[in-house]
Amino acid sequence: MLNFSETQVIAWLTPLLWPFIRALALLASLPVFSQRAVPNRIKIGLAAFIAIAAQPSLPPFAVLPLDTPQAMLLVVQQVLVGVLLGFAVRLVFAAVELAGELIGLQMGLNFAGFFDPATASQGTASGRFFNTMVAFLFVIVNGHLAVIAALVRSFEVFAVGQEPFAFLRQLQPQNWGAELFALGLWIALPLVGMLIFVNLVLGLISRVAPQINIFAMGFPLTLAVGLLGMLLTLPLMEQPVTLALERMLARFQ
Repeated sequence: MLNFSETQVIAWLTPLLWPFIRALALLASLPVFSQRAVPNRIKIGLAAFIAIAAQPSLPPFAVLPLDTPQAMLLVVQQVLVGVLLGFAVRLVFAAVELAGELIGLQMGLNFAGFFDPATASQGTASGRFFNTMVAFLFVIVNGHLAVIAALVRSFEVFAVGQEPFAFLRQLQPQNWGAELFALGLWIALPLVGMLIFVNLVLGLISRVAPQINIFAMGFPLTLAVGLLGMLLTLPLMEQPVTLALERMLARFQ
């Protein structure tokens, strides 16, 4: 009969426990994976697979009893690091969706708002379109692999140690909001500028020829120019999204 002591069991579980908790917190906050359509069993299975596969690249962890206050603080640390990593990726998605909202506002499509049951929030057609495009782009540029690499690398940058919340001083997550608006305006600026120019031309036409019904002509013209501009600028979205994703993930590496 095999006998195991509590110290041996803790020593076996420690290398898997901390990566599992951090990976599970990441999947719970990562775009696409955090949606209600993804079952919790899938998230738990993926977190366990990542924790097992990452074992050769992880640093050694100190073994300590799991019923101590220090262990509880370390659990909170893993959850916070995983959630912040997923939140960093979510900021990139939100910035692209913000660009879609700004473009839709200039095109006049924001009147057609609808309730999105997947995110339990109000959305517009242009915002949802850009959100779907950035989700496809995230997979195409291997963003999911970059996130997993950043998760593994974060155990060296933010080690499981004596100061569980020291990473907050280095990450400064309260300053990440500037990245959201900067990237959103960066993506939307070409189309917004084009649509503002169209509105200026329509205003000039209304002054030169007052008999023209500018409202009946302006909406389809603005909509057509906006859709054409979206078609032309979509291939250029890869560079700002990739740069923003690398800049956000670099904070954890």
